[in-house]
Amino acid sequence: MTDSHARTPPRIRTARAADAEPLGELDRAVWSPLHAVQPRPQPPYDPFFDSNHRPDDYLVAEAEDGRLAGYIRIVPPTRLACNAHVRQIQGLAVAAWARGAGVGRALLRAAFDEARRQGAVRMTLRVLGHNTPARRLYEAEGFAVEGVLPGEFHLDGRYVDDVLMGRGLLGGR
Repeated sequence: MTDSHARTPPRIRTARAADAEPLGELDRAVWSPLHAVQPRPQPPYDPFFDSNHRPDDYLVAEAEDGRLAGYIRIVPPTRLACNAHVRQIQGLAVAAWARGAGVGRALLRAAFDEARRQGAVRMTLRVLGHNTPARRLYEAEGFAVEGVLPGEFHLDGRYVDDVLMGRGLLGGR
């Protein structure tokens, strides 16, 4: 990332259908066993958007030059009316060239605002126990560990915890 990008915060907006290809490329480029429970994607690639992954579910960070620097997906965790006050992060990715410039933090804060706009009062997520960088970011943005599913996944020959985190959205940043 150039110095000019580092000083210019990304523009956060709702994804559009036209973002499907660059988001798919970004998603494949950032794939890592640090956060992925699915195998590395192989061609032919599934479409980025489908009936369960709509553009309206995503916020994207757009750099000054128009490149997509990252995305976050926020959705209701269930279709139950009694759970409608919660939004769940089901994906956060930042391009390698944009890391360290606050893109992830900007996406999280925009997601909090969007969730509040949708009427949510709580945000949750799941993160792999060994994903220390993500856990630090989430904790810095007010998330707390609310549960751990020990050894929930078997990845790269070892058992990995699934960490459940959450935070309130009222009166916050």
